[in-house]
Amino acid sequence: MTPFIHKKFSTALYALLMCLFMYSNVSANTIKQCDSLIQVGIDAMWKKDYVKSLELLTRARTIAEKNHWYRQQFLAINNIGANYYEMLDYGEALNYYLESYNLALKHLDAKHEMVILNNIAILYTQEENYEKAGEYFKKAYDIAKKNKDKIKIGLYAMNLGSMANERNKLAEAKKYILESLPYLKADHNLYVLGQITLAQNDLRSGNATQAREKAQNLLKTAQDLNFNNIGTQLTMIIIEAYIKEGNYELAEAGAKQFLTRHKAPDRRKTAFTFLSQTYAKSQRFELALQYKDSVAKAEKQLNEIKNGRLFENNRVKFEIQDYKNQIVINEAKLSSERRLFYSIIGFIAVLVTIVILFLRNVSARHKQKKLIAERNQKVIALELEKEKTENREKETAALLEEERLKNEIEARNRKLSAKALYLSGRNQLIEEVLSSLSQLPELAKNPSLKEHIKTLNAHLKTGNEWDSFITHFEEVNHGFITQLKMLHPSLTANDIRFISYIYMNLSTKEIATMLNITAEACRKRKERIAAKMNLPENVLLYDYLSSL
Repeated sequence: MTPFIHKKFSTALYALLMCLFMYSNVSANTIKQCDSLIQVGIDAMWKKDYVKSLELLTRARTIAEKNHWYRQQFLAINNIGANYYEMLDYGEALNYYLESYNLALKHLDAKHEMVILNNIAILYTQEENYEKAGEYFKKAYDIAKKNKDKIKIGLYAMNLGSMANERNKLAEAKKYILESLPYLKADHNLYVLGQITLAQNDLRSGNATQAREKAQNLLKTAQDLNFNNIGTQLTMIIIEAYIKEGNYELAEAGAKQFLTRHKAPDRRKTAFTFLSQTYAKSQRFELALQYKDSVAKAEKQLNEIKNGRLFENNRVKFEIQDYKNQIVINEAKLSSERRLFYSIIGFIAVLVTIVILFLRNVSARHKQKKLIAERNQKVIALELEKEKTENREKETAALLEEERLKNEIEARNRKLSAKALYLSGRNQLIEEVLSSLSQLPELAKNPSLKEHIKTLNAHLKTGNEWDSFITHFEEVNHGFITQLKMLHPSLTANDIRFISYIYMNLSTKEIATMLNITAEACRKRKERIAAKMNLPENVLLYDYLSSL
């Protein structure tokens, strides 16, 4: 057996071992999977499929408890409580809420604590235990204040105001409601709920007209009347206000309309109560008694529904308990399988160790030959590396020399540019001086001076300086003008002169000064030359010249 085969065989054994470990990891649950179970469970709750919801949330809770994922554990327990709240089993809901609260206190932050305190308070509200509800709303409110959570401060202050209304502590209620409104302005629906609570306070304080007008205005301006039964709450305030104002006709019409729109027994009970009060106040006692009987019937119907719901809740609890028992059985089975799995892993690990030790003994005889071969390879590799290093040094030196020559050419071009600008400025100055002298009256009386001025003018018009400039330019930029003429034979001497200034990267203003023309004329000349050279519109003349 060759060393290669030894290595391949040991690799295969390790691969088998890793596959088994990967199998164990795949079977494990992740936080993402736990979150997914919770979300599906919450969705099932809103669809009123409480059995499915509780099964999923119970499974998520078991996984979270096992892995000490406190946030997921909190969400699962809290939403199990929410399921029982939706099923009107407030006692069971409270047990789960309290468990969530203790978990939040021990392992989570104030945000989770506030959420569960609010849920507990709402639960007490449903049981009409307003004192206890106010106590928990106050705890949530204090935490929100401490953490400067503006929306939560507004929400819990509004809830405290609502509880104070129910306990007839109207001054305290108004204080909390007015505090809540500025915080709730960020959310229109919550702000409307705050205004509704304020209208209820006005109604209980004897300001029925003010409460009604406020409710009627909110009914017109509210964006979502279905949010938290905003439309229903406003309608109830208006009807009750009409009764207190003595406007029994409008109260009766509103209550009957309310009865027509709402079929739920609790809403019908409210409508019957309004009608009974209206008829009693307007001294129509026979009708008042009839609707009082209707209130009793609605109450009886509500009790029947609650009894039916209680039976349903007990059935759900039984199924969930059965599901929990199944989880325990599955956990025991899984634990047994896990022990067997670890035993197999241990056996394979021992086997792999024995095989590897055997293969090492077999391959020891080949090590010396390998070492010699490896040393020879290292020597060859070092020689190759040395050769590569020398080549890189040569390439670096060549690049540095090229960069030096390029910088030298640029420096010479800058000197040429400066010289050209200097000569242009000097000639322009001389022309201005000669022009001033030519206008003097004394010039006509002095023929000798006139002759000298003429000679200077003739000297300025010669192209000796340009010829000298071209000579120096060709020395610095060897072959540029020759190549330019070869590629564009239609260019004139003036064109080449203009192009040379551009190649030296002179600005339009500088070229215009040297040629004694305007900047606009210089720009147009550049465009004409580019067109003459048939350059594409998206190619700049300077970029093209730099590439030659």
